[in-house]
Amino acid sequence: MTDLLVKSVLLGIGLAMDAFSVSVASGLSHPDAGRERMIRICAVFGIFQFLMPMIGWFCVHTIVDVFSAFQKFVPWIALALLLFIGGKMLYEGISKKNDGEEMAELRGRRLFVLGIATSIDALSVGFTISEYDAVKALGSSLIIGVVTFVICMLGIFAGRKVGKKLSSAAPIVGGSVLIAIGIEIFVKGVLL
Repeated sequence: MTDLLVKSVLLGIGLAMDAFSVSVASGLSHPDAGRERMIRICAVFGIFQFLMPMIGWFCVHTIVDVFSAFQKFVPWIALALLLFIGGKMLYEGISKKNDGEEMAELRGRRLFVLGIATSIDALSVGFTISEYDAVKALGSSLIIGVVTFVICMLGIFAGRKVGKKLSSAAPIVGGSVLIAIGIEIFVKGVLL
């Protein structure tokens, strides 16, 4: 049981790094965001980091051939999603075009897409935990989700600290971070 806990925490830390970076960018972009918004952002990332390994585990145990074929598209999907959202943030930061409607969209669709983009690589964790029975896989995925939530909360706090000092450049920095994450996921997935 201790082995499961340690392995799951380490997996959670590794998988949460992309979500952590996005959380820092979110804190940079919105340093005055309230507690409810912070919790919602962290919860979305935690939920997706919980779900993706379970989906991967399920695929390994049921439709492994389809999952294996899909896996080569994961870096491309993450790159496209993060380039789109990061590019939009850069555009808004450079053109100073950031009104209330955009902020609402960030909370809804953008947050959902970022949750998918930062956790899509966690599908492959289904292979890592495939030797677990359903209960252990569920427990491991839950630990990964909780670790992600905590790490993202730390990221938002760090971003808020810096964001208050850099508020005018925050969307540019945040967009650049998202683009860099997309490129990193792509390079790791395709070239390495």
